[in-house]
Amino acid sequence: MGAQLSSSGQPSARRGRSRRRRAVAPMSEINVTPFVDVMLVLLVIFMVAAPLMTVGVPIELPETAATSLPSSEEEPLTVTLLPDGQVMIQTTEVAPAELVTRLQGIAAERSDDQIYLRADGGISYARVMQVMGALNAGGFGKIGLVTDPGGPRLDGTDPADQ
Repeated sequence: MGAQLSSSGQPSARRGRSRRRRAVAPMSEINVTPFVDVMLVLLVIFMVAAPLMTVGVPIELPETAATSLPSSEEEPLTVTLLPDGQVMIQTTEVAPAELVTRLQGIAAERSDDQIYLRADGGISYARVMQVMGALNAGGFGKIGLVTDPGGPRLDGTDPADQ
């Protein structure tokens, strides 16, 4: 670290290397971190909200200890039996006489023959079986009965007590 001598032989006031200020180039890259954060939040919101938008007909489902069925790639088709005897496909009311023909038309357009039956707990077993027969005649062989989880088990234990 020697001192630099100027042309006159005197030590220079500046020591070391000269420091030049370099011009800072503008950053031309896009910061995607906020975009990714927003997209992840939206993904979580839609994942939570999607199951809530499946069927909007309110009924009182019976409670059982059964587990859920595996889901398919298509939107699940649901038939609902209301306490007053109305039959609904998804959220559209259908006359009982038209149920089989409507289901045959729907089955022709779908690749999966899975259908879910939601019935109010107060409806008679005979009426539920009549509608199940109509579902089968309409071209749907895989009929899933929708219930609320957490009901009593046949071994006499109640999950609510645990």
